[in-house]
Amino acid sequence: MKTIIPIHEVTVKTALNDSFFETYETKFKALADRKRLQIMYELTQRGKTCVCDLCDIVEMAQSKLSYHLKILLDAKLITKEIIGTWSYYEINNNEVNALLSEQLCCIFRPSGS
Repeated sequence: MKTIIPIHEVTVKTALNDSFFETYETKFKALADRKRLQIMYELTQRGKTCVCDLCDIVEMAQSKLSYHLKILLDAKLITKEIIGTWSYYEINNNEVNALLSEQLCCIFRPSGS
């Protein structure tokens, strides 16, 4: 008798390598900070926001804010657009949604669940 393996299981097992886990490690480390979560929340609520406004919103000096924004950018959780001399930041919905995706969730479910 042949065993049939669901296609999503094959896809997940193929994707499970160091690079796959490294990608998610970076994203979750970026989210593992209260200030960065606050920045993400504010960007979710406001949409594209100038760094000058973000300083006031999260009550942080621009140098400290830049540090946190770089971590979020490196994790691809936000995007940056330069308009004139100002940088505008926005949530990267595709990346954030991928953190909640079936692909990631199913690697933590036992087979057959």
